[in-house]
Amino acid sequence: MNTIQVDIVSAEKEIFSGEAQMVFAPAIMGEVGIAPGHTPLVTKMSPGEVRVMDVDGNESAFYVSGGLLEVQPRIITVLSDTAERAEDLDETAIIKAKEEAEKALHEKDSKIDYAKAQIALAEAAAQLQTLQRLRKRSGR
Repeated sequence: MNTIQVDIVSAEKEIFSGEAQMVFAPAIMGEVGIAPGHTPLVTKMSPGEVRVMDVDGNESAFYVSGGLLEVQPRIITVLSDTAERAEDLDETAIIKAKEEAEKALHEKDSKIDYAKAQIALAEAAAQLQTLQRLRKRSGR
């Protein structure tokens, strides 16, 4: 079977390293699917879900806060400030962060950094979507 090495790295640590037969990532221009032999590519990523299909056909899901995706002939590298396994996401904390960001955007306080609030809201929405997809795939 034809495979490609995949490394998913956050600012703090390596999250995943292994062989895969397919990878799906949230590129800035939309989701991309990458199979072994893919054309070299470097692109920015949006906050969202990276899915890795291993050599046995099992899928692992990871949340990334954005970052860079680099595709080379034998390796895919995902670099993100924040990356974690989807099953490790804390739904309660995500919902709280989403609510706080929404509240900040609706308040008319001049001390609010609207750009930061919008980023926090987008990240929380992407995290929740990652959790929902994980539950749908696992039948929970």
